[in-house]
Amino acid sequence: MQTPRGFRVHLPFDVWLFLLCIPLISAFNYVLTYPNIQPNGFLLLSFSLDTIQGWLAWLGVRYAIRYMDQVWPIEQWGMRRVLRQLGITTLIGVLIISILTELVSWVARGRGASPRFYTHDLPIISIWFPAINGYYIGQHFYQAWKRLHVTPAPSEQSLPATVPLRVQYGKQELLLEPDEIAGLYVEGDYVAICHREGKRYYSDQSLDKLESSLPADLFFRLNRQYLIHRRLIAGFRRVENGKILVQVRPHEGLPQEVPVSRTKAPAFRSWLRSE
Repeated sequence: MQTPRGFRVHLPFDVWLFLLCIPLISAFNYVLTYPNIQPNGFLLLSFSLDTIQGWLAWLGVRYAIRYMDQVWPIEQWGMRRVLRQLGITTLIGVLIISILTELVSWVARGRGASPRFYTHDLPIISIWFPAINGYYIGQHFYQAWKRLHVTPAPSEQSLPATVPLRVQYGKQELLLEPDEIAGLYVEGDYVAICHREGKRYYSDQSLDKLESSLPADLFFRLNRQYLIHRRLIAGFRRVENGKILVQVRPHEGLPQEVPVSRTKAPAFRSWLRSE
């Protein structure tokens, strides 16, 4: 789906972080790998290619993590998800680096990478993928902690429950009343806002920020990905380990069932009964 025209693209913090850090990681790898580094044109070319490979490997890891956020949410899978993420993303990163290195070697020298690349260089490179995972896993738990413990500022607490939500649609700026919104969900770097009549709008604000602008008696944050209006909830069913699956009324863009973790399930049941 295309991003609506008129959007100003703001790169997320993690993108800026790794765009800056990966060249530093490449330089550190060079120090560990080569005992006598001679500054010259070949070194600059080699360093640039290695940095580009690092960026591409990080992008593969980033998209894999975002996919796993949807199919294996940490709230539901816990440590199993963390271990799977570590294994899968390290494998993806190592494969991307290996394939690109072989491709560059065949183009530049007419033969494959040297055995030393696999016995020495690649093990050093692979150490960085658990570190990248550590950042994303740490960010997940930090955001979860903030939702539980950080008190909104007084100005946010005093906002009226019926304040309209501002959205961009092409060159237009629209105001949506809370009752016009069926639900919100994360889609890539944006949040999709589903209108009750089926239209979809996009916001570059985080789902946390949008949640704070909507009345808590009408909307419930089911997990990291979904915030649903009360009218769209048809019920729920219990599954293993105290978790529940919330049943969502048919609406374009929203799934029929959304998982809620064991820790959040009591709050959801209480919210649903409070109508």
